[in-house]
Amino acid sequence: MGTDRGRRQTSKGWARRVGATALGGTAMLATLLTPAGAPPAPTPAADERPQQTFASVNYAVAVDESASLAADDLKAEKAAAARIALGDVSHTSHASVFGFAAAESDDQRAIDPVCPRTQLDAPGRESIGACVGKLRSRTKGQGTGTDFPSAIRQGVHDLTTGTAQNEPRVLFLLTDGKLDVTGSPQYGDPAHRAAEGERELTRALEEAARNKVQIWPLGFGDDPDKAQLDRIAAGGYQQGCVELETARPKASKVEGAADVGSTLEKIFAAAHCLRYEQGTSKRPPATLEVDISPLATVGSIVVDKGDPEVTISYRDPSGHTVPTTGSYQNSQFELAGAGQAVEALKITDPVPGTWKIVAKAPEGHRSLPVAVSVLWQGELRGAITMDPPSPQAGQEAEVTLRLQTREGYVIEDPADYAGLRVRSELTGDGFAPVPVRLTDDGKGTDQEPSDGSFSGSVRIPAGAKGALKVRGTLTASGLSADTRSANGQAPTGTPAVAATFTAPTSGVHPGATVTGTLAVRNTEQTAHTLRLSLDGVRPDLLGISPNRITVQPGESGTRTVRFKVAPGSTFGSRLDDDGLRLAATVTVQDESDQARTLVSSPVSIEVTPAPGFWDRYWWAFVTGAAVLAAATAAVLLLLRQRRSRRDPRGLVLQLVSPDGDELHRLTATHGRNQWFEFAVVEPHRNPRIERRNHGPYAVQRSPEGGAVLRKQGGARTRLQGQQAAALTEELSLRRGEEHHAPRQRRPRTGRPGPTRSRTTPPSTPPAGERGGGAPSIYDSYR
Repeated sequence: MGTDRGRRQTSKGWARRVGATALGGTAMLATLLTPAGAPPAPTPAADERPQQTFASVNYAVAVDESASLAADDLKAEKAAAARIALGDVSHTSHASVFGFAAAESDDQRAIDPVCPRTQLDAPGRESIGACVGKLRSRTKGQGTGTDFPSAIRQGVHDLTTGTAQNEPRVLFLLTDGKLDVTGSPQYGDPAHRAAEGERELTRALEEAARNKVQIWPLGFGDDPDKAQLDRIAAGGYQQGCVELETARPKASKVEGAADVGSTLEKIFAAAHCLRYEQGTSKRPPATLEVDISPLATVGSIVVDKGDPEVTISYRDPSGHTVPTTGSYQNSQFELAGAGQAVEALKITDPVPGTWKIVAKAPEGHRSLPVAVSVLWQGELRGAITMDPPSPQAGQEAEVTLRLQTREGYVIEDPADYAGLRVRSELTGDGFAPVPVRLTDDGKGTDQEPSDGSFSGSVRIPAGAKGALKVRGTLTASGLSADTRSANGQAPTGTPAVAATFTAPTSGVHPGATVTGTLAVRNTEQTAHTLRLSLDGVRPDLLGISPNRITVQPGESGTRTVRFKVAPGSTFGSRLDDDGLRLAATVTVQDESDQARTLVSSPVSIEVTPAPGFWDRYWWAFVTGAAVLAAATAAVLLLLRQRRSRRDPRGLVLQLVSPDGDELHRLTATHGRNQWFEFAVVEPHRNPRIERRNHGPYAVQRSPEGGAVLRKQGGARTRLQGQQAAALTEELSLRRGEEHHAPRQRRPRTGRPGPTRSRTTPPSTPPAGERGGGAPSIYDSYR
């Protein structure tokens, strides 16, 4: 579907395939053949009616009871048979279940008819569910051989009594052994029993073939003889539901009874032209997944819970929890087996995509895995075109058969039409039918491989002199056959009116319009009316306008053709983030010339969800974020530059006397909050500058040049050139000339106290000056 599908599915990696138990799958498949509540389909034309699917199923299940059967194997077979009663099957179908081994004395019998042929209405399901428990594992002395001839004859009897020959008759033969009647007196003396058993097997198979009973053997374990099982499958009725190899009866063999369920579901699907998909398997609580194809018209999600205490809820691909009975959106639901170990939800017109099955279980009921699978029946449509639509005799025409759903959606996943057979032929007046070979291999006229569009070319026979018709028939297992035709006409001369169509190439959102171009030419002196129409798509999904065009005498030009796409609500869950494609055929006919077809052209329009708020305005957010980032960077750079212009590091501070003599000098380093704070110590004896946090003075550079002195209380003074600013009544501060000499690391001392930074020692003043001019050992602070 998807895809992936998934779809898309897409891709979507369909690695979610695990089996469910056997015969319940069989019952689910029978359910699909008569979808409850499905509206009747419109009656197609006589030559385009799909092949009739079987409205009811008649099948029998023969379960091996021989002594070689292990207890666990028999338990698995019983559980599988019980699913028939719990499954939602057609009320007109019939089923029987019986065990078989061999009769090895006069008081023994080969067959145990535990569940006679029963109509699968509600009471019938209950009765079969109860009688399956009568299946037994025979012990020595109870007839422990394997009598295949008797089992086949019992199946033929059950399937032919009171049934119509046009209904399918299928016998499923479950066994873990091979033919063994050596202990059965009914087959003659011991020396000849093996040979007689082989002869009776041949006669039983001939009887099955005469009565149109298919036989699908399924062997499990190490003992079954695969060659013998193949012989049994080939000996019964061979015609399947369609003329495909996959519908021909064949034998299967699996390792153990645990694999019987999933294998038998596949067999049942093949026997009755249904599709089977395995989902995931996990222990509860868990969410399992299974995919439903866009081609499915009715499907049954089968859940093998293992434990009746497990509860199940179902979510469609949009995440909505769907009801287990009644309708929701455009689908109908019906649950069977609630409260049992196996249940199934039948869905008519299911939403395609990945469905989620939520399994919950109380403590103590979580040891067994829950497995999910889906059995579905679908409908495949084709849209056929011939280009040119009215070719002349001897001219080569291209024929294209495009696959699509019944609504008009393009099929994008080749897995959805696996095993498809395409047949096509050209018929008309004046010549015998001509086969047309259509392929999807990307060679010749086919443009792209595996795109669901089959193309080929055909030369119009020289004898063609009137009506033409090209037909295409699609046949696939699980999909109802479909035949489509396109009509044309071989003109005797050059037509007066010609037209060519150019399809739109751009995508579109729901509710919007996309345009194509119709080029027209009229060489006559009278006007012609052309009628435009769309085929192969639901009218509420896609419309075309105008519906009619008048081509004036002598006109040659182009006209715009508009395609109106439905609003998003019409597509529902089908329109996901990946979008979808609508497929249709544009037909243009000249109503003024006996409705002669001028154009029959395919058109494929991609529809994507309307963009949300972010999709529409992401560029504004990105641009705004870029502008904000640039502005932030500029502000940070400006602040950094401003900080660097105020950084006091390197300022030379000179403590000077009233006469202007330098008494002490200190080079500032980084300060606190860009201020280098200090104090003047021993101002009357040995004045000097000392770095001190929260000191009465602080300096920093000025962005305008020079420095700024801040005094305690907030007063500020500019220091420019050799101007001095008063600190005390006798001492002032002057900015000295800076020297960018290499820094020297001051040796560490053992003196306690605050950390001190490097300083420039002042020169020694002349003798007699105050304080003797001792060098300062104080360092600047950070």
